[in-house]
Amino acid sequence: MRITALISLLLIFSFAKINAQQCRFEKSNGLESANYFEAIDWYKNLDKKSPGILVKQMGMTDAGYPLHIVLVSNDEKFDAAKWHQQNKVVILINNGIHPGEPDGIDASMMLVRDIVTRKILLPDNVALAFIPVYNIGGCLNRGSFSRANQNGPKEYGFRGSAQNLDLNRDFTKSDTKEARAFAQIFHLLNPDIFVDNHVSDGADYQYTMTLLTTQYDKLGADLGGWLKNTFEPQLYKGMAEKKWEMTPYVNFETETPDKGMEMFIDPPRYSSGYAALFQTIGFVPETHMLKPFKDRVLSTYALMQTLIEKAALNAKEIIAQRNKAKAAIIKEKNWPLSWAVDTTQNVLITFKGYEQGYKTSDATGLKRMYYDRTKPFAKQVKFFNVFKPSNFVNAPSAYIIPQGWNAVVDLMKLNNITVTQLKNDTAVEVEAYKIEEYKSYPKPYEKHHKNFAVKTSSSLQKIKFLKGDYLIAMNQQANRYILEMLEPTGDDSFFAWNFFDAILQQKEGYSDYRWEDLAAAILNSNPDLKNKLEEKKKVDEKFAANSSAQLDFIYKNSPYYEPGHNRYPVYRLLAN
Repeated sequence: MRITALISLLLIFSFAKINAQQCRFEKSNGLESANYFEAIDWYKNLDKKSPGILVKQMGMTDAGYPLHIVLVSNDEKFDAAKWHQQNKVVILINNGIHPGEPDGIDASMMLVRDIVTRKILLPDNVALAFIPVYNIGGCLNRGSFSRANQNGPKEYGFRGSAQNLDLNRDFTKSDTKEARAFAQIFHLLNPDIFVDNHVSDGADYQYTMTLLTTQYDKLGADLGGWLKNTFEPQLYKGMAEKKWEMTPYVNFETETPDKGMEMFIDPPRYSSGYAALFQTIGFVPETHMLKPFKDRVLSTYALMQTLIEKAALNAKEIIAQRNKAKAAIIKEKNWPLSWAVDTTQNVLITFKGYEQGYKTSDATGLKRMYYDRTKPFAKQVKFFNVFKPSNFVNAPSAYIIPQGWNAVVDLMKLNNITVTQLKNDTAVEVEAYKIEEYKSYPKPYEKHHKNFAVKTSSSLQKIKFLKGDYLIAMNQQANRYILEMLEPTGDDSFFAWNFFDAILQQKEGYSDYRWEDLAAAILNSNPDLKNKLEEKKKVDEKFAANSSAQLDFIYKNSPYYEPGHNRYPVYRLLAN
């Protein structure tokens, strides 16, 4: 009994010591945010004092510092695979992807401490993982002026990474070491729920916390429907009970909600869109930038606490629904690659905002709009949270990628895709795409001139593949990732992000004067081509008057034209 009492006293003393560990946010009465080194040291100190957490390094970043994850579990075991075997709901929380939006950094520090000291009880059927600071390069680039519209903290990081990239646009193209390390973390944990803490910009309204939820459709009808109709309403109710009333992410068509709000479409470049590719429920909390920093951090804390509570309450259903979604993905044959808001369907929600007013600008002397906080309102507005799918693609039985396209194959492997290599040179009939039309951004976007408005044609071709070329079977739980990344018309496909731009450049050509004689010989031996040429001249006056255009037409319809030009180098193996 004396030994038990002594252990209890030691635990009480230890908890009291940890509980006394205050972060910069608390010491400054909610005015300041921890820097990168303070945050990492905070977790390392907790790790030393408590067996309930484990701090691990998980890959290097472009900033030259390692990415960390903090694992929290009641059983003091930190094997994610065993967490899933024990039917724990695994929640991954990411902080500081935009370090100028540091609310999650400070909220997570306090939450982990409070769990360790049992001020907050972590249910046995939930396990947590935190990335303390994701964009380390941006976090080290501290200042007080880059977030002009934001109300605190006194200092904060910068949106751009060490490469000056927005890391919340990098989840599929993976230009950064951070994105590659994140993929390793994500697939190691296989989270059931993913949370990416942010601060919002835009209109003024009464809420401190808004919530962006994964597009339901992308999770599948059952999991998405359950999220929409059961789990998400519980989060809103739980936050209201904690006195942090919440609204969906505020996404107006105009500066007022009169025409309604639209649910955010999150393509795979974004964190929540990336998570959806693997049937993980994603949330992006967006606190309101004009609210005091202290309130923003406390509301973020409250939302993470609510997520833990509701995940525990629904643990069996979350796991069952997600398993069902994974099984359905393997069997799915017809996939939409594009989405648009369905303006014919909506629900009514209560929105609490402020009336607009107009006055003379002190800066310009001209008329300006402002939100009048002396005139709050609560009104019913339309919320458009249904999307119309389009650009449907039938899944092949497998894709074949020639081994020269190593960057694409490496990212497939990084994302836990099973890839095999051909053991022998093999001639196979496949469906091959030709890129017929595309546009590219005139200015760089996140280091790329992204391709869009892509149109393709397809044909069956017998192509010789070499020993070592890669085959990716479409019988995997990651089928959505495979298809969205390899189909060239996908919004965030590898083709969209310029991984295959080399095929768009013709490598061989001709001199007009030399080609003239060969072109004439080809026309004489090919009456069908000659007829096509004549027909085109009849309907196109400019073409009829342009000898170079006609020579090019003959060339591109002759055996001399390289078959690889504009032929997309990812081939579809169709089912027998």
